[in-house]
Amino acid sequence: MTVPRLTTALSGPPLDLERKILAAMPAIEHWLRGQWQERETPFYASVDLRNSGFKLAPVDTNLYPGGFNNLNPDFHPLCVQAAMVAVEKICPDARGVLLIPENHTRNTFYLQNVAALQTILRHAGMNVRIGSLLPEITAPTEIALPDGSALTLEPLKRDGNRLSVDGFDPCVVLLNNDLSGGVPDILQNLEQTLLPPLHAGWFIRRKSNHFAAYRQVAAEFAKVIDIDPWLIDPYFEKCGKINFHERKGEECLEGYVSEILDDIRAKYREYGITHEPFVIVKADAGTYGMGIMTVKDPAEVRGLNRKQRNKMSVVKEGLEVHEVLVQEGVHTFESVNGAAAEPVVYMIDHFVVGGFYRVHNERGQDQNLNAPGMKFSPLAFAEPCSAPNPDDPGCPPNRFYAYGVLARLALAAAALELEQTAEQPLDAPRAAAGSA
Repeated sequence: MTVPRLTTALSGPPLDLERKILAAMPAIEHWLRGQWQERETPFYASVDLRNSGFKLAPVDTNLYPGGFNNLNPDFHPLCVQAAMVAVEKICPDARGVLLIPENHTRNTFYLQNVAALQTILRHAGMNVRIGSLLPEITAPTEIALPDGSALTLEPLKRDGNRLSVDGFDPCVVLLNNDLSGGVPDILQNLEQTLLPPLHAGWFIRRKSNHFAAYRQVAAEFAKVIDIDPWLIDPYFEKCGKINFHERKGEECLEGYVSEILDDIRAKYREYGITHEPFVIVKADAGTYGMGIMTVKDPAEVRGLNRKQRNKMSVVKEGLEVHEVLVQEGVHTFESVNGAAAEPVVYMIDHFVVGGFYRVHNERGQDQNLNAPGMKFSPLAFAEPCSAPNPDDPGCPPNRFYAYGVLARLALAAAALELEQTAEQPLDAPRAAAGSA
């Protein structure tokens, strides 16, 4: 099995969609194997999912995952095995990996992720050093971490078309930096294998492109298990030329919000769903939960106050938002200790290697949980079964399997997305990078 058996925050019998996915496991795994044979899989990814019972769908896919430290330690062997497969596929002779993290060295929680990633790669048989893009890192710099360990950042050097740190010339350069602000010159035109490829960075990548690719993948998958694609695919539209400060583009935004809400209401009537529909408006590029709001009425986007406009107008690296994704909101009916929760699934290559719950005590079922105040609850292995087994009455079905399937659909979409955007020029202006 490519999906470990894990606990979830849900109790009770599997819901209709989960039962369909469990019952179709052989067909699903056969179809997914075809996807991995057709396309080059991203080195790693994390996928945010939402489960409303009647609908299970990815709402965000990150190609520079930053939470390996939040995985249950029991997952470590899975991570190591998957990393070995990924490295062997890309660079069979690889012995060294140069890991390049984000620049926020004051965020020690993020740096614990970097340390966890370094450990995974070392246990996969790699020599691993960490090279920093920060100009102030001019010598090896040790940073103490909250768990008592330490991380050493080293200044990057470039010799011709190769990157190195002092005395270490690797064949693989692994980015854990999403390039929101553009591509530094030092990373361009390298002869070493660079993962993920530069065009996976947010200076080019757009969520609307990803979900367009996901729509294609989801439609094909829905035929495999005979379901309505809407059950796994949120409606969305892209709205360009937005300026929240100057209140430009509000008509475009209001129109798309109204259109998607109408589409959701029609589906809710079709399935007898009584919940209140909502949409999520978010920047079309970028991470960290910045530039996101929940909307239940089109008029709400006309009446944004200054604080709301300021919140929506800027994302990571201080870049302005000029393009937004208007996406169908998916309720989360999962909770951890009474707080709203959503599963986040981690993958290396095409293998699910674990996950955790993002939990927020102050947010509701129809709100973004990737916000200040969130916490993480690692998913643990469930007993007594090591894999879903509907034929064994003593083994309850593993509802996490459905999450692993949806996460891998998002991964297949990311592979298709990167294939489609590979030819885009890398010298996109900085304003375009932050405009999403």
